[in-house]
Amino acid sequence: MADVKKVVLAYSGGLDTSVILKWLQDTYNCEVVTFTADLGQGEEVEPARAKAQALGVKEIFIDDLREEFVRDFVFPMFRANTVYEGEYLLGTSIARPLIAKRLIEIANATGADAISHGATGKGNDQVRFELGAYALKPGVKVIAPWREWDLLSREKLMDYAEKHGIPIERHGKKKSPYSMDANLLHISYEGGVLEDTWTEHEEDMWRWTKSPEAAPDAPTYIELTYRKGDIVAIDGKDMTPAQVLTELNRIGGANGIGRLDIVENRYVGMKSRGCYETPGGTIMLKAHRAIESITLDREVAHLKDELMPKYASLIYNGYWWSPERSMLQQMIDASQVNVNGVVRLKLYKGNVIVVGRKSDDSLFDANIATFEDDAGAYDQADAGGFIKLNALRMRIAAGKGRTQF
Repeated sequence: MADVKKVVLAYSGGLDTSVILKWLQDTYNCEVVTFTADLGQGEEVEPARAKAQALGVKEIFIDDLREEFVRDFVFPMFRANTVYEGEYLLGTSIARPLIAKRLIEIANATGADAISHGATGKGNDQVRFELGAYALKPGVKVIAPWREWDLLSREKLMDYAEKHGIPIERHGKKKSPYSMDANLLHISYEGGVLEDTWTEHEEDMWRWTKSPEAAPDAPTYIELTYRKGDIVAIDGKDMTPAQVLTELNRIGGANGIGRLDIVENRYVGMKSRGCYETPGGTIMLKAHRAIESITLDREVAHLKDELMPKYASLIYNGYWWSPERSMLQQMIDASQVNVNGVVRLKLYKGNVIVVGRKSDDSLFDANIATFEDDAGAYDQADAGGFIKLNALRMRIAAGKGRTQF
């Protein structure tokens, strides 16, 4: 442990990372640099500065990363219509590569030889942080206290904090009901009653969204303007990426949109039940598919859909900084050149309903698609030969007496 002189810690100011900060100082006898990221989690990050100072930290980084997070991570992911295992919009997963990137940037700037994080040895985040770190700085040392220490319960952490004068309130020793993670894309909830997969989640758990039952009785209509696959305006008002997601969270939450209760397969092998609130992301996914439906070539759209599960797994499993994710991203971004236009949505009691889409780059031709007289735009007689050619292999097999099953 003597080879670690300075370590950059991903620091929230909460119980776990405050204990980690002191533990690093005592166990490794090293200088600790703290990094706190504002990713739009909705809580003040500045108090982390005072807590770090109280523990003797001299180099403290508190960064507002909201715009970078949405512009460079969330938006690129949504260009691919990314969903993990059919439901999860990857709110936690997509934040980790940015945190890893910033940890390494700070390590380089401060001359640190190690980084540290508060992820446990059971979860996905340890993999995401560390794969990112190694991809960006191959020789960096990673310290994961949860894989080294014996402080494996909340009470042990609280006792350690009291013993070492770490300013943490016990709140009557009452255990928090959920393990939560929040950023501008979502809030996640794990633990507590959710560890019983048959028990319904509690209504008072949700922070951002009304229940569909309590949502307004009148629908809300919005129009989203797209440029190269990204939303650039809401109802005609230009917005930055972070502003877009913030506003969609507000509107979606008010209409009961974006709640999810799932059991997912973690990369480390176990199944985990989690609840998620992703109001803005739920709207974005529906709207993006709508604008692509009129602007993308059929085979391009289908190929994107075939590749999306692989792309989603790469993000979920921590491979954002891998060459294969970069390769897929370049292909996805190339497909978005003509994904421009406006989508009109109706939001009503938890539902996102597409009611209109238009684009100067639309491939939809009403003269061809019409059920009325198309004035020769499409020769229906051509379909006969098309069908026969596609049936040729099946006709040959049937003629030989072969059955398919």
